[in-house]
Amino acid sequence: MKNKKLYKWSDTHTYLIVIAILVIIIAFYQPIIAIIGAIIFLYLIYYAIKSNYEKNKEFTQYIEELTDKFDSATKHAIFNMPFPLVLVDEIGSIKWYNTPFLDMLLEKEILNERLYELIPDLELEDILETDEDNPIDIRYGDKFYKIYINFVETKKNNITTKTIMLYWVDNTDYVILDEINQNEKTIVGLVYVDNYDDVKNSTPDINRPLVLAEIDKNVNAYFSEYHGIVRRYGNDKYLVLTNNEALEDIEARKFDLLDIMRELSIGNTIPITLSIGMSSTGDSLDEFYDNAKASVDIALGRGGDQAVLKTGNTFEFFGGKSKAMEKRNKVKARVIGYALRQLIDQAEEVFVMGHRNPDMDSIGSGIGVMRAVNNRDKDGYLILNGENPSIKNLMDRLKEQQPELADRIITSEEAEKIMDDDSLLILVDNHKPSFTEAPELLELTDKVVVIDHHRRGAEFIDEPVLIYLEPYASSTSELVTEVLTYMSEDTNLTKFEAEALLAGITVDTKNFSFQTGVRTFEAASILRRAGADTTVVKKLFRDDINTFVNRAEVIRSAKLVFDMIAIGRLEEEMDDSLLIAAQAANELLDINNVEASFVLINSNSKVHISGRSIGNINVQIILEKLGGGGHLTSAGTQLSGVTMDEAEELLKNNIKDYLKEGE
Repeated sequence: MKNKKLYKWSDTHTYLIVIAILVIIIAFYQPIIAIIGAIIFLYLIYYAIKSNYEKNKEFTQYIEELTDKFDSATKHAIFNMPFPLVLVDEIGSIKWYNTPFLDMLLEKEILNERLYELIPDLELEDILETDEDNPIDIRYGDKFYKIYINFVETKKNNITTKTIMLYWVDNTDYVILDEINQNEKTIVGLVYVDNYDDVKNSTPDINRPLVLAEIDKNVNAYFSEYHGIVRRYGNDKYLVLTNNEALEDIEARKFDLLDIMRELSIGNTIPITLSIGMSSTGDSLDEFYDNAKASVDIALGRGGDQAVLKTGNTFEFFGGKSKAMEKRNKVKARVIGYALRQLIDQAEEVFVMGHRNPDMDSIGSGIGVMRAVNNRDKDGYLILNGENPSIKNLMDRLKEQQPELADRIITSEEAEKIMDDDSLLILVDNHKPSFTEAPELLELTDKVVVIDHHRRGAEFIDEPVLIYLEPYASSTSELVTEVLTYMSEDTNLTKFEAEALLAGITVDTKNFSFQTGVRTFEAASILRRAGADTTVVKKLFRDDINTFVNRAEVIRSAKLVFDMIAIGRLEEEMDDSLLIAAQAANELLDINNVEASFVLINSNSKVHISGRSIGNINVQIILEKLGGGGHLTSAGTQLSGVTMDEAEELLKNNIKDYLKEGE
């Protein structure tokens, strides 16, 4: 450093060079004087070097003193830091801490103790894997902290060690403020009385005012208990304003207003049921209202007598365990029939699509819609990617008796080449995009019609142009039969088409035993007049000897759980496994004391579960938690990435939760 200072060019260097030149010049004329000048010149050089050395020494001393002062200030700042600070090694042992950290802890002897043992909620793995820019949120005692982490590596004797510095910033005030903000967030809810007119009309005149007043009183009293505001804006509709804290309490009570109203008996001859839609998601009041409206629409679409809560992008369902009361009317069927006729007339081509692994109802209702398209002289196509044993007999009869219709059956790949924006796509017996025969076709046209009888799930077709979703109907074939009668004076149904529709009704009602109303028999009579032969329909459900034997084996090996649930399994994968599962589940209901049945089978590397019920247990709610859907008495699901034993265990846990909620 001194050498650098010596040779660094400066004014002193210039002066010395000038003096040296003068001494050299004097040496030519006065050597003695030049010698004296040279001595003086050498002294000047010595003096310059010495002065430079002294200055460098003073500067270095100044820097060192400044550094010492800085280190002292740093140490003082760390030791007197107002928030807790602790240093731990790589195994979590405490090596140093400041006074605020000691004051924070309940323990006082903490040196060399493991931090994660003193604070159980803090895992060492979380500390080691955390990015320095992302603090850890933790609660200790009655306070909340953000822990900022800094890793310091030191090397000694070629050994690298890591010291972890943890800065604890008290975040309690923010957490409390955020909690208050969340609790006080406004929630919008909608409450509909499902069967207001039926209750009113079936109640004797003397009791009617009391019953209607009691409905109003109970709805108001329930939400007023949580300081909510209730306003009736129709005879059977209520708008509710409350907060998120109240919603959490109501959710914990499983929306027991549904039970309170159902058990109300003051002269009414039928139970009072509600549909409730609420949402904890939204950035504004109008968005909360829209989400609540969507929720109550889903509740109504699922048959009513339940509450639907939207949280984030998902829906939670409460109630819905009672059998839906039939309340559809012929006016709606006539309106749907007229609207569908107009949509068909306006379309260039019409495509009809059911669900994957179609059953008799899916394919039967599809054939019925094809008749409606043919009646309007339009080109219609039925999308089917392959047959399965449950519809094989029907498809064989189709090719034999109505080959011109068989020629209109195409695959989804063929449909994709034909379909465009002007095409009309009619979905039957399904409203979930992921369950359709070909979900990708839904992206090719904006004109989608849904005709279905299943209870509406959280997943639904995006903005269909026409919806005919009636969970009170026995089957989609029943709905299609009604619509056909209103689309034209003459349905023009062929004998085969009538039998296909009747087969769809038969399979979903289990030979007119379940989910059968007055309208079901009216639809059956229409089909009978069109030439449907019940003997022929019965033949469509006949099986070969192997199917019969395997079904019997499932029933033989079935076991009873919870004293009223039958669970059967078909271990070996077969072509007709799905058919065997559905049939075995139906037959297990014939056993005494069996309220519901489930059959598990392996198919295409997935475990399929078919659920059936006589009506006291809602198999849809049980299987819906496993990603499935269906009806109160008939539902199904499929599970990927699990063994049959694991699937059965999941099923039993869901059944247990369902029965526990029922209690």
